[in-house]
Amino acid sequence: MTLPPWAVATEKRRGHIARVAALIDGWAAALHLPPDAAQAWHDAALWHDALRDAPDALLRNITGDQHSDAKLLHGPAAAIQLAGSGERREDVLEAVRWHTVGCAAWADTGRALYMADFLEPGRAFARGDRAYLAHLVPLDFGGTFRQVVRTRLDWALREGKALLSETAALWNAVREP
Repeated sequence: MTLPPWAVATEKRRGHIARVAALIDGWAAALHLPPDAAQAWHDAALWHDALRDAPDALLRNITGDQHSDAKLLHGPAAAIQLAGSGERREDVLEAVRWHTVGCAAWADTGRALYMADFLEPGRAFARGDRAYLAHLVPLDFGGTFRQVVRTRLDWALREGKALLSETAALWNAVREP
C-alpha cells in the first residue's frame, strides 16, 4: 500500500486503511464493477485517512478552516491535497472530502467508502452486526447504505453528539418515506 508523499498516517492508521481498501475491493469484485469504477472505489479507500494523523495546525492550514472541529478536517484536507496533486475524479474527491460526515449528493464511490470505513473488521464495537452489514453490501447496496447511515445516526444521538447539517441532509436523502 502506497500513500501519497504528503500523507501523515501511523502504522495503526495504515492498517485501518488497508482493511477499508480490502473490504471495498471485495465489494467491487462481487458487484462486477467496471475497472474504472473499481479503481475509483479503491483509490478513495486508500486516500480517505491519508491525513487522519496530521497535526491540527496542518489541517487548518490546508483547509483554511479555523473554526470547525479539527477531527473533521482530515477528509477535506486530503481532498484538497489530492486535487492539488492532479486528481480530477469528482466522485473520488467528494468521497474523501465527506467520508466522516456524509454527503447527500454522493455517487456510489462515496457511499461505498462511508460504509467500508464504518464496517471494516478491525473496529472493536458491534462486530457481528457490522460483519453482517458488510456481507449484505453486494446483495443490497442501497438498503445496506441506508442501514449504515441509520446506525451511525443512532450512535451519534445515543452519545449526545451534535448532528451536522451534512449528516442530516444525507439521512433525509436516503430515508424511506
